[in-house]
Amino acid sequence: MTPAKPPRGLGRGLDALLGDIGLQPQTGPAKAPYEGQPDSPLGLAQSRRLQTLPIEFLKANPNQPRRHFSKADLEDLAESIKARGLLQPILVRPLGPDLYEIVAGERRWRAAQLAMVPDIPVIIRQLSDEAAAEIALIENVQRVDLNPIEEAAAYQRLIEVHGRTQEEISGAVGKSRSHVANLIRLMGLPERARTALEEGKITAGHARALLAAKDPLAALDIVLRRGLNVRDTERLVKEEPSAPAPAKTQGPAKPSVPGKKDADTRALEADLAAALGLDVAIDHKPKGSGQITIAYRSLDQLDDVCKRLMGQGV
Repeated sequence: MTPAKPPRGLGRGLDALLGDIGLQPQTGPAKAPYEGQPDSPLGLAQSRRLQTLPIEFLKANPNQPRRHFSKADLEDLAESIKARGLLQPILVRPLGPDLYEIVAGERRWRAAQLAMVPDIPVIIRQLSDEAAAEIALIENVQRVDLNPIEEAAAYQRLIEVHGRTQEEISGAVGKSRSHVANLIRLMGLPERARTALEEGKITAGHARALLAAKDPLAALDIVLRRGLNVRDTERLVKEEPSAPAPAKTQGPAKPSVPGKKDADTRALEADLAAALGLDVAIDHKPKGSGQITIAYRSLDQLDDVCKRLMGQGV
């Protein structure tokens, strides 16, 4: 039997990095080595311990995929931190004496600043620039409600900068490959359309429809002016004027192909797949009955779907 290839490490995420941490916070400034100092057994051991650092020792990560932080959400989190403390440590890497870059947990750091917390629990890891960037991207996609453009940009960066495949990204973040591919396609929209999606003026469903438009910006203006929903946007794009088709002789109407899905059904499948991050198939029967199939590839994905369906959130 051929031995299994070792994983490339893309999907470790924060859970794997925190999974072996079972220690109480160590108070006082951390003594972990910074880049430029030789690693040592002591430094490695300390880098895997839960410690506390003065909050001013931390700096934001320039590779943070999230560009927009909701003020209301940060204020809610700050109130929670005031009441119960910061329950989950922030992953950082040392850059120099008394200077640490946030790898995962910038939203918690920002909220802790609002809560005026002087010290913050951290886990210090020695990480290369590439490893830190990958973890930051994956952790945000897994744990933070990124808007579609932020998520798409994160996937695109993993591909273009870090040489990852869509299949690897799919496995790392627990989303279907089609979900990853469809989001990356949104990066092909004109900048003004991407901005409208980022600002919540249109949905991902609108954006997917605009991708098929001959003039996406003209179609966007109509969508915004008329307040069109996704179905109306799809019809708008389909009804765009095109070159006239050659005349056909009148003949008997061809029967519809059994089992062929109409545009509305395919669009609904796409919307559900985008919402769940999993492949969804709708089998609609002529008499009105049917079934919805949600494909999952792990028990974690199944658990996530069950929580969403039962309204428990994720």
